[in-house]
Amino acid sequence: MSSRRTLDDLLERHGTTYADEAGIRLRDTPQPLYQLLVLSHLLSARIRAEIAVASARALFSHRLRTPRRMADATWQERVDALGEGGYRRYDERTSTQLGEGALLLLDSYGGDLRRLRREADGDADTLRAGLRRFPGIGPAGADIFLREVQTVWPETAPHLDAKALQGAERLGLPTDPDKLVRLAEGEDPAVLAAALVRSALDKG
Repeated sequence: MSSRRTLDDLLERHGTTYADEAGIRLRDTPQPLYQLLVLSHLLSARIRAEIAVASARALFSHRLRTPRRMADATWQERVDALGEGGYRRYDERTSTQLGEGALLLLDSYGGDLRRLRREADGDADTLRAGLRRFPGIGPAGADIFLREVQTVWPETAPHLDAKALQGAERLGLPTDPDKLVRLAEGEDPAVLAAALVRSALDKG
């Protein structure tokens, strides 16, 4: 099978971003960017992606969609919402981190991650360091955010991290990001990255 056919099959099977799956209509505006930060936090824990996505949806269904609402919620309200999504192993620590992270975003960036983007001014390392200031966002969480946000922050593209490239290697596709993007011929790089990550995580 040709590399392009392999890629087409992958995108047909797994061509949905995690943000889309979590019900986030990603735009370069404060609320969806904050929701992506929350989702990236949840996905970075050692827990199944399906549970992380379900837990993000549960938080958002409880109207915890903005840093102000997240900060104003009680610790128990956040724990209960996480539990609804099945996020029980890390729920207590994560509830604390989400509250602290929401306050940090409000205090440092006025609740608007676009201010972090402007501070970074196109420098990926500065952007990654800024993301890692948030409790619970380590290297994996920062990579997840950058993989997903590249649709609306094109200066971060192509962001195909080690997990995405692991998926490419598993499928026999090029493991050089630029070659992968050329092979994808204009596909959304966030969709490409998510599909490759799902391939890496696929136990089938």
